[in-house]
Amino acid sequence: MSQPTPISGSATDTTERMESEVRGYSRLFPHVFQSASGSTLTTADGQQLIDFFCGAGSLNYGHNPTAAKQALLEYISQDGIQHSLDMMTEAKTRFLETFERTILQPRSMNYKIQFTGPTGTNAVEAALKLAKQHRKRSHIVTFTNAYHGHSLGSLAVTGNQYYHSEHYGSHNNVSFLPYDGYLGDFDTTILLEKMLSDTSSGMPLPAAIVLETIQGEGGIHVASDAWLQRVESLCRQHDVLLIVDDIQVGNGRSGDFFSFEKAGLTPDMVCLSKSIGGGLPLSLLLIQPECDVWQPGQHTGTFRGNNLAFVAANAVLNHWNETSFVDGIGDRSKTLRESLSAIADEHANQSWELRGRGMIWGLDVREGGLARQIIDRAFENGLMLESSGSDDEVLKFMPALNIPDHQLQQGLQLFRESLNAVMCKSNGSTSAKIPFPQNLTTSAVSSVVMS
Repeated sequence: MSQPTPISGSATDTTERMESEVRGYSRLFPHVFQSASGSTLTTADGQQLIDFFCGAGSLNYGHNPTAAKQALLEYISQDGIQHSLDMMTEAKTRFLETFERTILQPRSMNYKIQFTGPTGTNAVEAALKLAKQHRKRSHIVTFTNAYHGHSLGSLAVTGNQYYHSEHYGSHNNVSFLPYDGYLGDFDTTILLEKMLSDTSSGMPLPAAIVLETIQGEGGIHVASDAWLQRVESLCRQHDVLLIVDDIQVGNGRSGDFFSFEKAGLTPDMVCLSKSIGGGLPLSLLLIQPECDVWQPGQHTGTFRGNNLAFVAANAVLNHWNETSFVDGIGDRSKTLRESLSAIADEHANQSWELRGRGMIWGLDVREGGLARQIIDRAFENGLMLESSGSDDEVLKFMPALNIPDHQLQQGLQLFRESLNAVMCKSNGSTSAKIPFPQNLTTSAVSSVVMS
């Protein structure tokens, strides 16, 4: 096997010279990465890091999952179709059959599947466009701290103003209402109901309501089952479609394959991307049959037929037939929750807040600058994680669903040491290293929020 051509000069110099200033993660994680396997990343100089970032949720099964890698090698060696637009191929047919048999049928779900472009925002754009066409209305309701993508339609329903510019175009036909918990204990569906019912509210009757059941980029806000059920009930009452964006918190991230299963929702449309492709670009929209009013070719995309992603997706979906895999998610979810609760409890005087469910958790440390210091120290110590929230003040934990237990514990220990080091430095003091608890139980932190 031929060896890869070595990088000439400094990778930092090459990036600075050639790549756009828009880049972000190369600044957050300033190393050249060479290889990755499972939950371990290796840099060009041999440093290994534990991955609690998972490609912003695109690597729920880890890097280069064995099943997907083997299937891809076999497929490519046989000159399998790579690009097919929306033509029929064996790879796509196998994926559809596996998805139906493994995911839809066991949950008594009946959805048509539309393959959009290769990334999540493409699924959101298709959902918004189809909802407006189906209901013959132009308005959309979304929520505070929402994140749905950066193309113009998706951006219009994204809350964080950092991503907006008056030069991008109109944000008309969108109303932002408060998400669950945004106004403390006040039930914000009361406001939603009033706005929908009152013809003088100033809000047109929308075609659809789009939401995340767990807001990832918005700061790991977990909607309660009761709130979600109430939103769905209002949708049915007012003839409004319900779109669930499950791009980041679907594919098992919440503990179930779909994040809305726990609340018992039946969305009219579901956006899936990120980990559905087994690490390769794939995005799709699940559509209730009665909502599938597209005419042939009415919504297209050159790369909606990524057959390599179909192959990888088919391979990783088979994990959902394994009891050990599903049970393992529950066990690791418990470890993650209890460990982070114990860590946060040591800093109870900071009034931080721990929020999450399943394999996605956020520790709100209240300050973006502090969160960045902790991320930087963790990276130096061999742990990769990122932040979220309106000011990047929420440390975000998203290890792979199948991360080995010992590596999960090791990553949590690295986080704990990194956090303590930063806090000791900011307090101008030093303290002895406190042993990580071996028998973990749920600790009383300032606030632990879960659904």
